[in-house]
Amino acid sequence: MPFRLAAGRAFRRFITSRHGVSGRVSRSAMTADTLSRAKRIVVKTGSALIAEAGAPRREWLAALAADIAALRQRGKEVILVSSGAVALGRSALGAPYQGRLEQKQAAAAIGQPRLMAALGDALAPHAIACGQALLTPGDTENRRRWLNARATLETLLEAGVVPVINENDTVATEEIRYGDNDRLAARVAQMMAADVLILLSDIDGLYTADPRSNPGAPHIPFLEALTPEHDAMATGANAAAGVGSGGMATKLAAARIAHAAGCSTLITLGNRPHPLGAIEAGERATLIASRISPAKARAAWLEGHLKPEGELLIDDGAAAALAKGASLLAVGVRGVTGQFERGAAVAIRAPDGRIIAKGVTAYGTEDIRRIAGRRTEDAEAILGYRGRPAIIHRDDMVRL
Repeated sequence: MPFRLAAGRAFRRFITSRHGVSGRVSRSAMTADTLSRAKRIVVKTGSALIAEAGAPRREWLAALAADIAALRQRGKEVILVSSGAVALGRSALGAPYQGRLEQKQAAAAIGQPRLMAALGDALAPHAIACGQALLTPGDTENRRRWLNARATLETLLEAGVVPVINENDTVATEEIRYGDNDRLAARVAQMMAADVLILLSDIDGLYTADPRSNPGAPHIPFLEALTPEHDAMATGANAAAGVGSGGMATKLAAARIAHAAGCSTLITLGNRPHPLGAIEAGERATLIASRISPAKARAAWLEGHLKPEGELLIDDGAAAALAKGASLLAVGVRGVTGQFERGAAVAIRAPDGRIIAKGVTAYGTEDIRRIAGRRTEDAEAILGYRGRPAIIHRDDMVRL
């Protein structure tokens, strides 16, 4: 079956299953609807959009900030993953820039405050604050650090602050780097259970071939899954230009990560006025749609991938609360077995001996023993520090 026909049929099936209509809905309407329905959005922007000749592109940043403000006014949470620190800082090094690791790290150290200042200036007219978070792969792959990073970003969002995330280039080495912010953005979308990941690119989506060398190459507006055929299409397409580092192949790799997490991905042209508003206005983009929600994807991951390192014995009240979707509080814990640290996977055993859930714990073995059966408000005095309200938050738990 020709690819375009198969994609068209998949699109109509998706429309029908999601909206209960006949499928006579335009692809641009579907793309706009995906964004309008999203509650939490991760936006990734590259260096070429942020900086030009070593200086911030303030007019474009102002338009992006206006788009973010418009989304927030409609009750949406926005997380920005932004490159640009190296591009903004490297001219200050003085010596010829050769792209060596230590030069990148030094340029990032200079450019990070410049990047945040430019973003802060752009958001200020909308009375929006931004806060910086610098991450490395370990922060989104190690469970303990994953919990810390997520809690920080959740706190920023609750305070109405736009988190601005970049890779921690000043300390990362080549062996422990993402290498591009497309994949970092996908990991953030996964960690934060985002509904949509928007990758602002120098091209308006995926084509069957590089449209710059093949002007007649068809644009692909909609996908439900990615295959090796799509990887072949991306080879050479959207090659990195200027100061950027991520091409279409890295964007598809990022989309796979997001897709597995129940997050849809939009790849669209960033270098135009109001790039986020353009999506809702029906401008061309590629939508890689996920059929499941982030919550369902996370539950499936927890159920299939976590090997318990210990067990928590709970009482009947806690078992009943968990059955209704509540978090596990210390007051409901009656015992703990195994030796584990915060961020470990543990099983939850009901009084009748059944394993009824498993999840990622916010406390280690010894601390759980000290606060088991106690009220949440007593934990700080017992432990000497203020920890998480729940032993296992409901978002980090799967019921069996």
